[in-house]
Amino acid sequence: MLYLVATPIGNLEDISLRAIRILGEADIVACEDTRHARILFERHGVKPKRLVSYHSMNERSRAAELAEDLQRGASVALVTDAGTPGISDPAWAIVKEAIQLGIEVVPIPGACAAIAALTGSGMDTTRFAFEGFLPLKKGRKKRIANVAAEDRTVVIYESPHRIKRLLNELTEACGPTRRVALARELTKHFEEFLRGTIAEVSAKLAEHFPGDVKGECVVVLEAASERGDTNQE
Repeated sequence: MLYLVATPIGNLEDISLRAIRILGEADIVACEDTRHARILFERHGVKPKRLVSYHSMNERSRAAELAEDLQRGASVALVTDAGTPGISDPAWAIVKEAIQLGIEVVPIPGACAAIAALTGSGMDTTRFAFEGFLPLKKGRKKRIANVAAEDRTVVIYESPHRIKRLLNELTEACGPTRRVALARELTKHFEEFLRGTIAEVSAKLAEHFPGDVKGECVVVLEAASERGDTNQE
């Protein structure tokens, strides 16, 4: 059986009793970073039977190894550094392989930065699109144009050193008056939501951080249909 175990995105208390139990019972726990995972395990008294790494650099070879373990009857619990496995990380590869082999896949739900940001954004949550991380170069302009024209609320992940660039790009594509919410350092001590028009949020961010921004960021963009907007490029 393959368990997809959601882990905290910041605050180590944001984990379910079921997740703690599964992590202790599984024959193998596959982690994006074993050192990072051990901090969580020590906090909750989890003593994994066997710990292995599973990340973007070894996903193909490790997925094959884990598939063999699953076929032999081992239970595997998969965790990412933060949040739900499969959301902007390589978990889908082992999930796909497990399903093809007839292995039962069991999601253990919990923290997800996209959902936390969306629900706290003040935007329409009835329908939304999750973009994850946008391409760094090739295809980026087209993706941003698509985001600008989207008739659903859009959730975007961005690193702190590129967030100002993203807001500038959204200003060009959507216009400065489209509403946006920027969630930073979710669930941590310095959690912050900046809400307003893109121009207002950009100004607030520049005021708070004249230099580099700190903390991982999630952007929630108002749907074009909410304002009757379309791509303004």
